[in-house]
Amino acid sequence: MRLCVHIPSEGRAVTASDQPTDKPQAAPKLVTFHRFISSARLPQRADRSAAGSLPTRAFRYCEPATSASAYGYYIFPPIGFSVMWDGHDIMWTWEGVGDWFPLKSAQFPGFRDKFDSIAPEEIREYSPPFLGALQEPGLLQLWTGLVVRTAPGWSLLVRAPANLPRNGGYEPFEGIIETDQWFGPLITNIRLTKTNVPIDFRPDYPMLQVQPIPRYAYEEATLNNYELVPELTQLTPEDWDDYYDTVVRPHVQEKRPRGQYAAAARKRRAAEEK
Repeated sequence: MRLCVHIPSEGRAVTASDQPTDKPQAAPKLVTFHRFISSARLPQRADRSAAGSLPTRAFRYCEPATSASAYGYYIFPPIGFSVMWDGHDIMWTWEGVGDWFPLKSAQFPGFRDKFDSIAPEEIREYSPPFLGALQEPGLLQLWTGLVVRTAPGWSLLVRAPANLPRNGGYEPFEGIIETDQWFGPLITNIRLTKTNVPIDFRPDYPMLQVQPIPRYAYEEATLNNYELVPELTQLTPEDWDDYYDTVVRPHVQEKRPRGQYAAAARKRRAAEEK
């Protein structure tokens, strides 16, 4: 990326346009989703109930599960389609088509012509493929129909939806994309786990969950900043006090309200947001 800084030439008079203004600059959005395939379902915020699949007791009292469920955005397949893998070759079909076709690399139906009709001349014929079979057996690469941009210093963790029941026929790989630099197709790699049966991808069911993370959170210097305490005898008095407050105190209270952790976490979060 090239950063250009303009310095006024020596001796030039400073004009009104050079003066700072009081008008605040709009902060960049944390995540911006650009939908290239207009028929695809738009991304949506992930919710604390994991799309209604969490048990009621977990939804009410398990703050770790609900926080993880709500962290990020659901991404859906841009069309309903199915694949079938015989252990060597992959076939595929999609909504409205009765036949199965060998899969090597496939464009989204009708997208190439639309892309070429809108894109600048030098970009035409570079529409991203929708679906492709990788050289490793049973692996697919799928484009979500989206291009995503994040604020400077933020990346996007692409993973399977948190706490949602998984489709038994495939497993998405996880990946971290530096989407503040990469303005290209949001893709995912998928491992097929069943052979000789159709594996369905529904356009109304989340296939992925994308989660913005600051780049420093996964840098080597950050992750190498850790400590190991290998023996129970090495706990400090402060450690034991914290363990008592966290684990023991709730059990020795005369009245132990449910969801103490969840209530405390929500209260702390509300105070931090003020």
